[in-house]
Amino acid sequence: MRHRIRFATFVLILGLVLIAGADEGMWMPHQMKDLNLKALGLQMNPDDLYKKDGTGLMSAVVNLGGGTGEFVSSEGLVLTNHHVAYGAVQRASSKDNDYINAGFLAGTRGEEIPAQGYTAGVLLGYEDVTAKVNAYFKPKMTPRERYDAYDRAQKELIAAAEKAGKDLRCTLAAMYSGNAYYLTTFKQIRDVRLVYAPPQDLGNFGGETDNWMWPRHTCDFSFLRAYVAPDGTAADYSAANVPYKPKVWLKVSLDGFREGDFTFVMGYPGRTYRNYALPELKADQENMAKRIKDIQDIIRFYEDAGKSDKEVEIRYAGQVKGLYNGLKNMQGKLEGFEKYDLVARKAVQEKELLDWINADPARAKKFGGAPAALEAFLAKQKAFGSRTELLNGVLGGSTILSQAYNILRIVAEIQKPDKDREQAYQERNLPRIKQGIQLAERGYVFATDKELLKWTLKRLKAAHPNEAKWPASLKELAAGSDAEISARVDAMYATTSLGDPAKRLELLGLKPAQLAAVDDPFLKLAAGMEQELKGVREESKGMGREGADLKMTYEAAILEMKKGTYPPDANGTIRFTYGPVMGYQPRDAVIYLPQTTVGGVVEKDTGVFPFKVPAKVKDLWKAKDFGPYMDVRLKDVPACFLNTTNVTGGSSGSPTFNAKGEQIGIIFDMTYESVIGDYYIIPELQRSISVDVRYILWVTDKFSGATHIIKEMGLK
Repeated sequence: MRHRIRFATFVLILGLVLIAGADEGMWMPHQMKDLNLKALGLQMNPDDLYKKDGTGLMSAVVNLGGGTGEFVSSEGLVLTNHHVAYGAVQRASSKDNDYINAGFLAGTRGEEIPAQGYTAGVLLGYEDVTAKVNAYFKPKMTPRERYDAYDRAQKELIAAAEKAGKDLRCTLAAMYSGNAYYLTTFKQIRDVRLVYAPPQDLGNFGGETDNWMWPRHTCDFSFLRAYVAPDGTAADYSAANVPYKPKVWLKVSLDGFREGDFTFVMGYPGRTYRNYALPELKADQENMAKRIKDIQDIIRFYEDAGKSDKEVEIRYAGQVKGLYNGLKNMQGKLEGFEKYDLVARKAVQEKELLDWINADPARAKKFGGAPAALEAFLAKQKAFGSRTELLNGVLGGSTILSQAYNILRIVAEIQKPDKDREQAYQERNLPRIKQGIQLAERGYVFATDKELLKWTLKRLKAAHPNEAKWPASLKELAAGSDAEISARVDAMYATTSLGDPAKRLELLGLKPAQLAAVDDPFLKLAAGMEQELKGVREESKGMGREGADLKMTYEAAILEMKKGTYPPDANGTIRFTYGPVMGYQPRDAVIYLPQTTVGGVVEKDTGVFPFKVPAKVKDLWKAKDFGPYMDVRLKDVPACFLNTTNVTGGSSGSPTFNAKGEQIGIIFDMTYESVIGDYYIIPELQRSISVDVRYILWVTDKFSGATHIIKEMGLK
């Protein structure tokens, strides 16, 4: 044992040396050529990672809208995380068919069920459109005029690009706070079906106890399938649709790996904030500290509501899971802010930037005022945001009210020419909006929603007891005692027709005057709230652009100082990140190895969720029935592993590759110590967690007997 500890310590120290200059970013495809990946350990042709003709490895990586997946067969089979597919599993579940707990397996293509609300974006390419966007901006424009100019640029560039095909979906993304713009084009597949999801005891093993933690043993995976019309174009769900045939799909490796081996990840990370200015960092720290109590309270409400009603538990399961995930992430970040003194570290970075700016009169003239102006703007923005705190708080406290408000907004917007609408309500988005109105039914319970609105109003009233300061549209609703508020809410739910999704869709066909004449308490409340929110929303457009322009100048200085050799913050666009398989030392005298095994899964068994191991898993493990999925070095089926790549929300489900470009796992988490990496990378702690593909295949094959999936992937 003594020698083992010394060896592990040696490996760790060597690892820290190796990652001293490690990758600290999520790189865009065109930046990969400058990373010298061959020297770092890549054993495939770097040119094969991304190709403009859609045959590069990156085109097998699928955008699932808030998560990532990857094609793993020629028949449109998509591998992703259990928690990414969780919404589909939850919406398909009921008391009689509880797929969350029992899992789901389609034995044939005909048994695959719609993954309601899911689309699959297949990357076709992207282009730098900075010059095109900047042509919309004219000298001496006001912030509001610049907002309108950028809005017009987005609409016109996207519309022109989407004319090339009826199933195309394009996005325009600002990089480096608007110092560059890129237009990305996807083939948007609308018929996505659930193929296989393991039971919760495997797919969510460890639950919230293990979430963001290491060592980890969660078998966090599911299989989906993309379907298209017989002619290959994207289509809504139909029995006549056929599996999509991608140009490229991933090869899975069963060969294993060792600590120190080169790996890389490609996916769609959501948001990072590494290029924040110091006052932005402080503002986020303050906001997170305030939000934690609110999140804990709403989790308690949902859990209490579901204790005696299984249907309520299932309907709100997705929300509760998401809230818990965000809560622990915030707690980890706040701990990181304090433990690693992030404000002081950021202050050092900012001083370096300011010293560089002030060292040259031309730079001082060009950039010098931006940091102070940005700080002043954030103070103004904070005061502005407080004006809608109560309105937004009440809107978020009822599905029925939020649906009424959405209907009101949609009806008003669709009266306008498409080019003049808010982007969210343009024709290209209406099918998804209508689908959202229908799918809302699977995410709430009418009676529970009523109690939630009462709870929300009483909670906000306790925090803001001065009724005179409440918005005019809410004063009557929130007036008086708790009993009076409850009686008022009861009356609203007793007389509304908006609990019927068919009625909600019907209302979308009305004209504004007709909608205003509908005698529904929620529509009337929503109309009053909109009178107040509309003015604030319009005012926020110019203010938002003012802040964006200040941040653009600030980051332009960083770009010039660094000569452009750093990755932009993540923003939901395709990215590449690399790093070796490696353990870490989170605190004194604790050293974590980079791999776990199914033996560790069995070791954690308590017989109750979240550490309940299915009997068949224990039997298979005891019998050493590992098949081809055993790691010869570990003499066990590997469960999860660590590497030093950079990921964040949205990266979930991204494929993890070995040096040859073969898939060895899928990303599903970061370690608790590294969530602070969204703001500031600490290389010795930055670790991503993948579920080993061999664990996925062992569960699929040996536990569930889904040999048809294994064969489809070319492994039998």
